[in-house]
Amino acid sequence: MARRYRYVTELAKQARKSSRPKARRGRGKTFSPWTPWFVVGPLAVFTAVFLWDGGPPGWAVPLDVSGETPLEQVSARFDRCNGPVRYTCVVDGDTIWYRGNKIRIADINTPELSEPECASEAALAEKATSRLTALLNDGPFTIRKQGFGAADTDRYGRLLRVLSRDGESLGEVLVREGYAERWKGYRGSWC
Repeated sequence: MARRYRYVTELAKQARKSSRPKARRGRGKTFSPWTPWFVVGPLAVFTAVFLWDGGPPGWAVPLDVSGETPLEQVSARFDRCNGPVRYTCVVDGDTIWYRGNKIRIADINTPELSEPECASEAALAEKATSRLTALLNDGPFTIRKQGFGAADTDRYGRLLRVLSRDGESLGEVLVREGYAERWKGYRGSWC
């Protein structure tokens, strides 16, 4: 019986030895599964902290879509949009990106910055864009739907929203200062 026991234990030891992975030979080093993390980890942290601007446009932070509850005041630093990745920036006098959502200011129309019909429209579009950027950076504001029954998006897929501060529409400020006109349901000519 003891002989049989020794024989079985010897077989078990041999089976364990043959199933273990063998250390790599060469230069006296063994393989460590953690080695890639010493390269990838710091690179990922650097990218997240210094280079990432919130992700691609599809990673949008959802805004209040129900329209039933008022949105809290939002605040962010806005600059001009440039490059293909847009997260929080100003496109022109009536279009912005906020936290990955493209928003068309619903109550106004401003001159076209991308394809102006004349030099005066281009100059006014530049001024409207600069003024909207300054208004957005002046402090917290609210983003809300137009009202009951109004469209949620336009034909380009932009969210239609009204931006306001202290109960006053930022679009109305642009109209009052001569940089925009009230939205009539179609684009007018600025030339």
